Amino acid sequence: MAKQSTIADYGADTSQPTIRQIGVADLFDALAKGFDDFKAMPTHLIFLILIYPIIMLLSGRVAAGYDVLPLVFPLLAGYTLVGPLVAIGMYELSRRREGGHDISRKHLFDVLKSPSFGAIVRLGIVLVIIYFAWLIAALAIFKLTFGGPAAASMGTFFLEVITLELGNAAPDSIEAFASQILTTSAGWKLFVLGSGVGLAFAIVVLALSVVSFPMLLDRKVSAWTAARTSVRAFVANPATMIVWGLIVAAALVIGTLPLFVGLAIVMPVLGHASWHLYRKVVEH
Repeated sequence: MAKQSTIADYGADTSQPTIRQIGVADLFDALAKGFDDFKAMPTHLIFLILIYPIIMLLSGRVAAGYDVLPLVFPLLAGYTLVGPLVAIGMYELSRRREGGHDISRKHLFDVLKSPSFGAIVRLGIVLVIIYFAWLIAALAIFKLTFGGPAAASMGTFFLEVITLELGNAAPDSIEAFASQILTTSAGWKLFVLGSGVGLAFAIVVLALSVVSFPMLLDRKVSAWTAARTSVRAFVANPATMIVWGLIVAAALVIGTLPLFVGLAIVMPVLGHASWHLYRKVVEH
């Protein structure tokens, strides 16, 4: 496996740590500890600053033209695919609090000084690639379900998918789009197929990242070692990890309901909780 390392990983620990088996009770304990970390180190204002420009941009784009509507849900749902990377500052704060160090919010950016920063970037790039692959897959499913390549060559169709263009599948209005999705057989087919494909993407990311990013902050390891450890943790605890993924997805949905304000609390709590989950699964 030495071929998986790079010059930037020189000196990194390549040993595989022991993986523990955990249960659902451990998940709720991690959530409780994550909420306790959030109360001690509130970062909701930072998340509001990050979230609302994105929401306003999407809202403005929808108001300007309805062709972006089919991408709104994949864009927001796909956020769970890059969430482990976004939450890395939360892991750092939880790590510092656990060690009895200063926990002021300025340490959110200490990850930039981490010995494993290069590995974090590389693994983060993998998640971003997966995120865009999900967007392309979601758009392809929508176009095939409602539009299809009838008005153009197959090559043009795939070009439109890769560039996230809807073409003749674009809805005429919000009402028409809602009716299209909720009251037609094609809409239900889209829901079932899209949910299945989205679940596959989510499981891949969950396996790759459930403990990898916290591990990279905690130890000088390569991206390959961290990702492999994360997959091992998932394989050793498949049912528990699936429950964790469902908890994360449900929490994010709940967080979006009050005009997305709840995400400013849900996201940091989940980030802190992920650190404690890592501590439970990976032996120190």
